[in-house]
Amino acid sequence: LVSDEDGTLCDSYGVWVEKNMYGRKYMGIQRATFLIDEKGVIRNIWPKVKVKE
Repeated sequence: LVSDEDGTLCDSYGVWVEKNMYGRKYMGIQRATFLIDEKGVIRNIWPKVKVKE
């Protein structure tokens, strides 16, 4: 779990994207899960995260 107060990580990982809802465009976070090793290398990406209840 990582905190990104200034948006630097969102920009780096490409998850700050333009979204569209009901014809309205806006910027938001594209939900994804990243597995990052101890050296900071991305080992896997799960782009379509769905939270189970």
